[in-house]
Amino acid sequence: MISLILYQPEIPPNTGNIIRLCANAGTTLHLIHPLGFQLSKKELKRAGLDYHAMANVVEHKNFEECVAELSSKRIIPFSTKGTALYTEAKFQNNDALLLGSETRGLPQKALNSSVCEEPVRLPMKKNSRSLNLSNVAAIVVYEAMRQLGFQGLA
Repeated sequence: MISLILYQPEIPPNTGNIIRLCANAGTTLHLIHPLGFQLSKKELKRAGLDYHAMANVVEHKNFEECVAELSSKRIIPFSTKGTALYTEAKFQNNDALLLGSETRGLPQKALNSSVCEEPVRLPMKKNSRSLNLSNVAAIVVYEAMRQLGFQGLA
């Protein structure tokens, strides 16, 4: 099954929406600290509604701890610096999709890490900064699941 990793997310409603996405898609969500909020924060719960109990959310104190736990998975970073489009990526069962924080994206240490594949990007208009994190999460999770035949989904 696909996993989704958020590198130091900052905005509670985005993470709440992503928790809801992961609950409905059967995707494990990995959160890399420090977070820009507390998981109990009201906005996070409002955005995630009652999906928190249905989602598998794993917290990690840092990037190194996360990748050590996911060592059997292929980690695919998403970045505006990527050259290949997300539709060109050939997703595999058990891939982990890595997304950066809302204001900083992924740090160079993650993009250059030997445990990560080449970064992948979503197309945007020239001079655009980025798409909303929860929108990117939905797009890439469902593209990976589409390629894998929507395993486990009705």
